[in-house]
Amino acid sequence: MLDLLGGGVLGSLIGGAFRLAPEVLKWLDRKNERAHELAMFERQCELEKVRGLQKMAEIGAERDLAVDTGVMAAFKSAIDQQTEMAKVAGGFVAALSASVRPVMTYYLLLAYGIVKIAMFFLLRQQGVVGVELVGKMWTPDDMALLCGVVNYWIMDRTLAKRGLA
Repeated sequence: MLDLLGGGVLGSLIGGAFRLAPEVLKWLDRKNERAHELAMFERQCELEKVRGLQKMAEIGAERDLAVDTGVMAAFKSAIDQQTEMAKVAGGFVAALSASVRPVMTYYLLLAYGIVKIAMFFLLRQQGVVGVELVGKMWTPDDMALLCGVVNYWIMDRTLAKRGLA
């Protein structure tokens, strides 16, 4: 009798476990599904954040373009006004106005050259030679000055060719 009772209880427990198994599997599946949905939501949020940053960068680039366009228009207008005033004033004033930039450039290069030559002799007297001498004489500021002069003259030509100067 005990054997039958034990077998019946054991069979009921095993049968109940098999009936509960699909429910437990459904619960685990829903848990995994919720975790997946949460991960997808987080990825979607990250994507929206990147899109927002990209849109902000695009707006910034458009603003910079508008500012640059305005600066170029103002630059062109100033040159046009200067040219018109020089034409109205006559040939001497036009020639004088046209000579300002080259004269200033030559003056700058002459003064700069004199300073650099004096610096060379001073450094030589202090015993600086070779690569160290070049390094002390040609600094990032010198490169910036050279680039500024070259860019100014090249930019002026480019603008003139395009009809903007």
